[in-house]
Amino acid sequence: MSTIDPGMEALMEAFIYESTTLLEQLDEIMLESEKEKNISEDSINEIFRIMHTIKGSAAMMGFTGISSLAHSVEDMFFLIREDPTRLHAVSEVIFDLVFQASDFFKQEIESIQGDGFEDTVPTELIAKMKEQAAIMKGEAPAVEASSSAEAPTEAPTAAVNNSGHKQIHVIFDDGCQMENLRAFSLLNQIKDYCSLLYSDPENPELNPASSDEIAKNGFTIFCEPAENTTIDDILKVIENSLNIKSYGLLEDEEPAAPAAPPPAEAPKAAAAPAPAKPAPAAAASASSSAAKPSAKQSLLSVNQSKLDHLMDLVGELVTAESMVASNPDLRGLKLDNFTKSFRELRKLTDELQDVVMSIRMVPLNGTFQKMNRIVRDMSKKLGKPVELVTVGGETEVDKTINDAIADPFMHMIRNSMDHAIESPEERRAKGKPEQGTITMSARNVGGEIIVDIIDDGCGLNPAKLLEKARNNGLLTKPESEYTEKEIFHLIMLPGFSTNEAVTEYSGRGVGMDVVRKNVEKVGGTISIDSKKDVGTTFTIKIPLTLAIMDGMEIRVGNSTMTVPITSIKQSFKLYDNSQVLYNSDGSEMMMIRGECYPIIRLHSYFGIDSEVTDLTEGIVLQVESGNNIACIFADELIGEQQVVVKPFPHFLSKYNLKERGLSGCTILGNGSISLILDVRSILNNER
Repeated sequence: MSTIDPGMEALMEAFIYESTTLLEQLDEIMLESEKEKNISEDSINEIFRIMHTIKGSAAMMGFTGISSLAHSVEDMFFLIREDPTRLHAVSEVIFDLVFQASDFFKQEIESIQGDGFEDTVPTELIAKMKEQAAIMKGEAPAVEASSSAEAPTEAPTAAVNNSGHKQIHVIFDDGCQMENLRAFSLLNQIKDYCSLLYSDPENPELNPASSDEIAKNGFTIFCEPAENTTIDDILKVIENSLNIKSYGLLEDEEPAAPAAPPPAEAPKAAAAPAPAKPAPAAAASASSSAAKPSAKQSLLSVNQSKLDHLMDLVGELVTAESMVASNPDLRGLKLDNFTKSFRELRKLTDELQDVVMSIRMVPLNGTFQKMNRIVRDMSKKLGKPVELVTVGGETEVDKTINDAIADPFMHMIRNSMDHAIESPEERRAKGKPEQGTITMSARNVGGEIIVDIIDDGCGLNPAKLLEKARNNGLLTKPESEYTEKEIFHLIMLPGFSTNEAVTEYSGRGVGMDVVRKNVEKVGGTISIDSKKDVGTTFTIKIPLTLAIMDGMEIRVGNSTMTVPITSIKQSFKLYDNSQVLYNSDGSEMMMIRGECYPIIRLHSYFGIDSEVTDLTEGIVLQVESGNNIACIFADELIGEQQVVVKPFPHFLSKYNLKERGLSGCTILGNGSISLILDVRSILNNER
């Protein structure tokens, strides 16, 4: 994260979290509104509130670019709130501008979290918004709008002169610093008690230079109490605020008030009365503060590092429980009371684990929503009308996995838009509707999440894919031996793409090897099914969590290993070698229900000394990863156990254990270490 005052770190985290959440809401509102070709009154008020919050928070943190742009968006929606018919004159432009603003905010927030952040003011984008604001007000676009503060957004302004307005002069404590932001904070505290509110200097949060003026001369608040509120209520809020040296109610004629905005911009101050004690989360203006009753907060934001630590502690607890159950001192003893107590402990531990896991789970809705934005932008850019249909967005996965799969999903949607969905002309010629459809569906199946990404585009052509793979030297066996599914999966090999012009047949290869690697990093797999001119389906299987999993313990020599249950199709013992076949190169195959599968002897694969070398003496497990299926041979099957996945120490990273077929380790109940097999790597290495 960029270098910041250590005392501001907590505020920075809160700013990033709040702003990111609000921007997701903004995109969702704008996408839905664009589909409806209209922005409802509730949506207008919500966008205004989002921009007002981001503006204030960014100003307090000193991010001028974010604050200035948010202020400009807020100004536009201030005008729309007062007269919704103004929206129709520039509706299409408004959508584009707000999406551009959203992109700028996201880029700045991402930059803030990195190193070398530089505050950037998007002057060109702000100028475009001022131009649209001028059009909405009936002014010529060429006329330079006055300052963005001319449509004040702190609270409604209702008169041209200041006669009868209450004037409060406030002076802050000497040396309290950031007086302009303290003035802004004070205005925010009293805004819900006012039907009219502005100040001198105006919009202090946007003008750091006003800090010296306020420190020297104080600042003046011009206000009118809202209905059911008195000036004494406002003064009481000021009195209880921090760093107030003195304050006083002035006569109306002194000091002179700043020029109020022209009548054309004056909102309808009496649109709705403000409550005497509005909820803290009420909207920024009196007209919306009475819209919803206050409600007790039931959600709590927690830093993810704390949840990670809690998950680690639960993992240690699970391990400690197994150690107690496997204690050799208890072997052979009949301890009824101990057994009863231990069962209760195990029940409570399981419940605690379930609760902690549920806390870390987040719905896929947020990730799916980001895909809506990509489809919208690319649809406009490519001239391809496309609808994104999402199903099962309420399906939940671990937060870590959710963050990891966002980029692969994004890349796959882009590929579908760019290379799979045909142009309207092509679709008409094929008898398809002009509008293409991409469907993202998620479902929970047996401890795994399955996500399908389906398009109704041109599909994959096996002959063209095979030809391209041959030209790139990517084939590992005779072409006649490749099944259609194996041909489709060639697009995920590194080097499949070339610098040649992308065609409908090969365009899917762009970056798909990176997508596959990112999915596999979180223990997931991808399979592909396609039909020419009908469409393509990508099926992604991902685990619910990476922290705790169900595994099958096996013994190989003197080593104990764990195979993830989700990778095992079946296990069996051979009574004779009649099912074993041999290739010309001497490698072993096993015939199971008419299909041949390679045999991988784990003692040979890992170089472990073992006395069990006869296939009839050990145990065979049929395992799968994506489309790859094989049989692994071990000495003995110990049994199923829930294990806590531990990463290897950093000093072992140079040995590239992941690529060798080991994904991590776990501590067993007897204190020994079991290596967790990475079935995908083992099968890939033995192909």
